[in-house]
Amino acid sequence: MSTTASPAARAVTRSTGRAASHVTCTVTDGVAHVRLDRPEKLNALTLQVLDDLAATARTLRRDKSLRAVVLSGEGDAFCAGLDFAHVMKQPLRVARSFVPNPLRGTNTFQEACWAWRRLPVPVVAAVHGHCLGGGLQIALAADFRVATPDSQWSVLEGKWGIIPDMSGVRSLKELVGIDVAKKLTMTAEVVPGTEAHRLGLVTTLDEDPVAAALALAQQLKGRSPDQLAAAKRLFDDTWTAGARYTFLRERVEQAWLLAARNTAVARKAAFARVAPEFGPRGR
Repeated sequence: MSTTASPAARAVTRSTGRAASHVTCTVTDGVAHVRLDRPEKLNALTLQVLDDLAATARTLRRDKSLRAVVLSGEGDAFCAGLDFAHVMKQPLRVARSFVPNPLRGTNTFQEACWAWRRLPVPVVAAVHGHCLGGGLQIALAADFRVATPDSQWSVLEGKWGIIPDMSGVRSLKELVGIDVAKKLTMTAEVVPGTEAHRLGLVTTLDEDPVAAALALAQQLKGRSPDQLAAAKRLFDDTWTAGARYTFLRERVEQAWLLAARNTAVARKAAFARVAPEFGPRGR
């Protein structure tokens, strides 16, 4: 994957050992912009693209100066889903890609999405054009989704007689009711961004989703990176958990935050009514 010359970007290049890919990453002032860059195929996913998405997320996770991530697609679409014609030419690699990593609990397809959930910073997907199948599952793995009103959303796997298997079931059940999740999955209906927003798949609508996503990233930069990381962990880890475990996690996260340096910075800046100058994320 190609990158800028920033330290985080150089790390992404080292993680793959390849000079070029269909995933690019640039890091500017703590905000990473990760782009699917296969516009001639509407950013359809190959096994290599899946590997590179996960590798990019893992590298960014190690950068404690990182504050937010924006995911987008080059050309006319965010992502049209899996490139079946390309992928099915590699049956042995497909079979290997189905085997989960014993430590992470995800296989190649799932980790390309779930790796963004593992990042301790907010991730914003900027969606235009097609957001289908695996592309939809990548978008749902972000914390927020900004989409154009005319973008096209579908759990398209049903068209091919299969089910979403890139972590999409977990994401769907967190965002919509079970009846809506079943209907979208069983019918493979394509809905516009306006309907996806009404259903709860899309956070906000905007004619320029990349600009809106970057603006949201800048807004989030005004908060403590430790608070953002703690909030993301807390919601993601307890959304389907019971009350007692949720209360426990609240206490643990809050105790850590009360002792964190960036919390003191936020408190001091709030009292002084000045912009805070945060240090690197604590964890």
